[in-house]
Amino acid sequence: MAFLYASVGHGGASGYLAVMALFAIAPPLMKQTALLLNLGVSLMSFLAFYRQGYFRWTLFWPFALGSIPAAFLGARIPLTDSTYKQILGACLFLAVIRMVISLKEATQRSLPAVLGIFTGAAIGLLSGMIGIGGGIILSPLLLLFRWASLKEAAAVSALFIFVNSVSGLAGLKTWIPLDQSQLLYWLFASLVGGFLGARWGAGIASNAKVKWILALVLVIASLKLWFI
Repeated sequence: MAFLYASVGHGGASGYLAVMALFAIAPPLMKQTALLLNLGVSLMSFLAFYRQGYFRWTLFWPFALGSIPAAFLGARIPLTDSTYKQILGACLFLAVIRMVISLKEATQRSLPAVLGIFTGAAIGLLSGMIGIGGGIILSPLLLLFRWASLKEAAAVSALFIFVNSVSGLAGLKTWIPLDQSQLLYWLFASLVGGFLGARWGAGIASNAKVKWILALVLVIASLKLWFI
């Protein structure tokens, strides 16, 4: 998951949540764990795309200005398990759409700062509520509205995910004790995958076959969240 998501400028939270949903892990633990794993992967992805010159500060700051406080507030909004699962299921389907639809690049437009701030706030609120960094929502918007190229969107989304994950973790009302040995395995696996995926994705296109397999996993997890 980390390899695939880092290759397109994401931290992998929706993928981690999908796997945890398949194994019926409790939603509060899902949110906390996904945000922790997001941190290292999104940071490595950002650095890889930044070093290639794809990051644009003027595109990043309006979204971040709105999203950081909103993600903190979103993490503090209590959700019932059923509501959490329905919202997460919808976001996983959005992740599938993002992966399987190739958005063609076109002439870019400038981003109105006020629109970026309000859009970032909306994404940040939702991200904090369900425990993702928001990249699966932001990157399609950047491409659909022609605010960024494919790799610029990846660079901006990666840092956006990192700051939202930090804010979301800070906003959690309660921390659930984690199995430290198990978490270390997850962190190690995600960091290795994220490092390799970020380096690969910064210069090489994603593998279509693997993306279809990942999309299938997300669809299964979404259906499980909604109907089981």
